[in-house]
Amino acid sequence: MTRALIVIDVQESFRARPLWETISNPKIADQVDRLVRLARQAGDLVVWVLHSEPGSGDVFDPALGHVRLMEELKRLDTEPLIHKTSHNAFTTTNLQQLLTAHGVRELTVCGIRTEQCVETTTRVASDLGYRVAFVVDATATNPIPHRDAPADQSVSELLADPRTLSAEEIIRRTEYALSGRFATIATVGQLETEAGLRA
Repeated sequence: MTRALIVIDVQESFRARPLWETISNPKIADQVDRLVRLARQAGDLVVWVLHSEPGSGDVFDPALGHVRLMEELKRLDTEPLIHKTSHNAFTTTNLQQLLTAHGVRELTVCGIRTEQCVETTTRVASDLGYRVAFVVDATATNPIPHRDAPADQSVSELLADPRTLSAEEIIRRTEYALSGRFATIATVGQLETEAGLRA
């Protein structure tokens, strides 16, 4: 086993936020499920990562019950589930030790917050020497408000503000930043085609 699929923060916490209505890929669980099926068929390790902020009182506080996989996704008992408290999946977890123990050298990453948790995990993984495939259409993110926007800005105000950075632009910029430097940019369809050719 030299490859692993890292599924980052595809959790109900995000659906519990008003901002979910602006998500770039509302069907992300379906895309991730396709990747999980591919990984299992190939005998690759699947690692599930959830973001947790104990004591915060918000949707990432485990006490509120939202810190769980999206209901469409089913984890096997043999697949590791780890909880992180930083943006990337390495810093506050034993992910690197887990991958080393399984002999993993190549990673496929997907998940929520294209430009944040998925990107930072990709960058750290690259720095640690892993070959990384960033599956862009199995990620999702939200528009980002301008730095001068009020903290209590509503969703409608966010979308109406011409200074807001759209989710589409965020994804485009993330692809440019990662491609050829930290990762190979891939799509679910490409990986399915490659798996079919290997079969």
